[in-house]
Amino acid sequence: MSEEILVNVTPRETRVAVVENGMLQELHIERGWRRGVVGNIYKGKVQRVMPGMQAAFVDVGLDRAAFLHANDVVRAMPAAANGEEVEVPMPAASATPPIAELLRDGQEIVVQVVKDPIGSKGARLTTQISIPSRYMVLLPQSKVIGVSARIEDEAERLRLKALVGELAATHGGHGYIVRTNAEGQPQEALAEDIAYLARVWALVEQRSRDSAVGACVYEDLTLPLRAVRDLMRRDVEKVKVDSRETCDRLQAFAAKYMPVLAERIEHYAGERPIFDLYGVEDEIGRALEKQVPLKSGGYLVIDQTEAMTTIDVNTGSFLGQRNLEETVYRTNLEAAQSVARQLRLRNLGGIIIIDFIDMDDPEHRRQVLRTLEKALSRDHAKTTVYEFSPLGLVEMTRKRTIESLERQLSEPCHECGGRGTVKTAETVTYEIFREITRAVRQFEAARLLVIASPKVVARITEEESPAVAELEEFLGKSIRFQADEQYLQEQFDVVLL
Repeated sequence: MSEEILVNVTPRETRVAVVENGMLQELHIERGWRRGVVGNIYKGKVQRVMPGMQAAFVDVGLDRAAFLHANDVVRAMPAAANGEEVEVPMPAASATPPIAELLRDGQEIVVQVVKDPIGSKGARLTTQISIPSRYMVLLPQSKVIGVSARIEDEAERLRLKALVGELAATHGGHGYIVRTNAEGQPQEALAEDIAYLARVWALVEQRSRDSAVGACVYEDLTLPLRAVRDLMRRDVEKVKVDSRETCDRLQAFAAKYMPVLAERIEHYAGERPIFDLYGVEDEIGRALEKQVPLKSGGYLVIDQTEAMTTIDVNTGSFLGQRNLEETVYRTNLEAAQSVARQLRLRNLGGIIIIDFIDMDDPEHRRQVLRTLEKALSRDHAKTTVYEFSPLGLVEMTRKRTIESLERQLSEPCHECGGRGTVKTAETVTYEIFREITRAVRQFEAARLLVIASPKVVARITEEESPAVAELEEFLGKSIRFQADEQYLQEQFDVVLL
């Protein structure tokens, strides 16, 4: 599989695209005025403890107070940190103490952001700090050594665990998660990583003591550096950067932390924009549409709501060559792979419901589910897929830490208010007639002027002209209509003259 990472840099925006076999799989965006805060560590102050919610609101200097749940104060270690699935021995389960026993109003506390502010919700926090590097994730409040579940070779897992255990003992005895990138790395590389993390943690501790409330005591790397740290693996052929300055910075970073891969980072100096060359811009445009075509002629319909994302699979124009069951099966197999790609590309998270086309054969259902799980295996975000429900739906979850691509790049339609539909010209016409009647009964006026959108006015003056004549006779008033291009279809004003 051919994989490349493309970095597009402009003065106020940086974009990173992951392209596999010529197809865009992931897109990461960072804008200068609104950088994400996931991974940042702050010195905060508890604003209010909420016993009924088992949580507290904490001031960390952001626009809105951030949310800290009791579980995130006392849990020994998260099940996954920085996107790495881990297998670690967990302490015996115990009931979470009441939040009032853990925190008090006005208390100063060091916290880390695990989820960006999304919509009207503030950032999500934890007190269980984790600091990532190329091969490790430092867990300073833990003693546990965990290994990424994506490293499947048992001998390699044991080697890494033993090595990191020895190295950790000489650097404060902290806990670590061994990341997927560490597979096959020599002791020297791991020792360098651990020494780097020890220096970072010492600096965080010092700043936590000396800084005022609301200060950021640790900030994660910028997007291009994070992309090289987190996304660059042995199967990545090239990292192409269209900014010479950024390219030099990435090459210096790679030479220090991953010298074997540093030569794969190169500057793109072509005249044609790099995202245009690879067709990324077109893919971004398609990723904002609800409907996703399949090669077979079928299609997906993706609806993102506040509570969940629903994906509907349809056969469309695909008629198949054998029978209906085979046609449905083939469409669902293709849809399963497309769904996995769309989840990564659109960065859809939370609860996801997939409505595959109904299949009678249990083996077909099993194969579609396996295809979906296999396609999701390359996803950096943690996913959990459940069996088909009695209604034939597949329920799954995908870890969400930042806004979806649609919500990063779009805003609710001003005309429909985010509903996705607008009232018809006919509906607005009858609303106008009712408003005219209401206004005449409340106020004295010799005549009336109605200002509305051209489409609504055209309908009233052409198709509804007999109704207007009847209304004028009934009210005993003259009514004039004026079209205004500035008015949206649902907008109108009834002016008394």
